[in-house]
Amino acid sequence: MKNDEYTRHVTGRMFDNAFLEFCSRIHPATPAIIYLPLVVGLMGWGLWSGTTRPLLAAEGFAAGALTWFLMEYVIHRYVFHWEGKGRLAKQFHFIAHGYHHQYPDDPHRLVMPLGVSIPLATLIGAGLWAVGKPSVTLPYYCGIVAAYLFYDITHWALHFLKPRTAWGKALRAHHMAHHFACPDRNFGISNRWIDYVMGSVRRRDPAQDRA
Repeated sequence: MKNDEYTRHVTGRMFDNAFLEFCSRIHPATPAIIYLPLVVGLMGWGLWSGTTRPLLAAEGFAAGALTWFLMEYVIHRYVFHWEGKGRLAKQFHFIAHGYHHQYPDDPHRLVMPLGVSIPLATLIGAGLWAVGKPSVTLPYYCGIVAAYLFYDITHWALHFLKPRTAWGKALRAHHMAHHFACPDRNFGISNRWIDYVMGSVRRRDPAQDRA
């Protein structure tokens, strides 16, 4: 997508079908309502029941968070920004991410809809359950889900709120540059370090940020 193909401060329509259109919209608080109790409940039960131990829980949680940061980058760069050549490929791109670049200020499409996040969370959870070793895989799963939740909340905040900290301003400039100047760079959303590691960062003066 070219960086001039966007419309500010308006919403658009993603689907002709009214039901699909309804399902594609989500209140930004929804992921926190669904996944925060899941993470807290699983971690609390794992420690209380002795399924995992504090050190293993901390290490597994950290490993899970790192895994999500890598997943976030790969999904954003290689799935969301894959445009393909055929009609179906282009339609997939528009639904998955093209709409967001075209209408970056739509407040009801800034976090992942449940129709996507729940199957993904279920698939990852089922895979880890099959692996066994819950002393490690349980906190690892919680780390993935918690980092995903941090990503979703951060993405909403970058578009909807004015940052007050130096970290927030730098992260917002990083993401806004991706939207309005270099869609082929700055794929990290909840962090910037991964773009430095992957060699896909573009440095941008925050003063040039489009508010």
